[in-house]
Amino acid sequence: MDRIEAMRVFCRVAETRSFTKAAADLELPRSTVTDAVKQLESRLGVRLLDRSTRVVAPTLDGEAFRRTCLSILTQIEDAEAAFKGGAPKGRLRVDAHGTLARHFLMPKLGGFLERYPEIELVLSEGDRLVDLVREGVDCVVRVGVPRDSDLVARRLGELAEITCAAPEYLARYGTPASPKTLNGHRMVGFVSSVTGILMPLEFATERRIRQVVLPAPISVTGAETLVMAALQGHGLIQLPRYHVAAELETGRLVEVLAATPPAPSPVSVLYPRDRQLSPRVRVFLDWLRTIRFA
Repeated sequence: MDRIEAMRVFCRVAETRSFTKAAADLELPRSTVTDAVKQLESRLGVRLLDRSTRVVAPTLDGEAFRRTCLSILTQIEDAEAAFKGGAPKGRLRVDAHGTLARHFLMPKLGGFLERYPEIELVLSEGDRLVDLVREGVDCVVRVGVPRDSDLVARRLGELAEITCAAPEYLARYGTPASPKTLNGHRMVGFVSSVTGILMPLEFATERRIRQVVLPAPISVTGAETLVMAALQGHGLIQLPRYHVAAELETGRLVEVLAATPPAPSPVSVLYPRDRQLSPRVRVFLDWLRTIRFA
């Protein structure tokens, strides 16, 4: 194995904290990955990784070497892409909210793959916290305010949010005229996957955002279940308008308190701050900016 490939192998081991995961990501035998790191350490005369039965972690020298390797690998990949016509290729791992991916990404994804036929896209769905480096994910698309300062966040747009309920619920509890008239009403509780806390309803007034917590006969952690609970008449819900566009059109859900909607939710793409950004990641980030998230 040449030095450049050995650098790439070492970086993946240091990122995943595992020889086994690195070997799987790189589609190499584990023994090859182990030997590559040992030869690097022997050539440099320093220990790059601390190994134990539970974890593999870069030493101080190893972390410094990893950052240098990333810089070198980025320059090499950029140079090769420039002379080869810049055709990005290889596996691209992206994680996104399921409904967001289906509504905004999938309808236009054919054009992206047609333009870059040598990119193999692996699109996973979820809203959990993803360790991009260890799990080998290149970027994630998320709704909400980014919290991880170790990641670079690019704002892609904002999603309009609404308050709505089923006609059966409104027939039973009445249609609220303003946030001040919500006494006696119920909500379907939504538990944040980030904090594990029940999220209040929000209403944008002229002066501030008013937060209201109503009795919640049922609380959920997923958007699909949230909509289903509302359709069954369990209470008021708040979520992006696009998510319930079909239900609003057919009358299965009705928008309420339209004059005081929740604040819009930002959509962002996040990726590791210090990881080598390959050409395939860069073109995907540029493509995301062409999508209108609204």
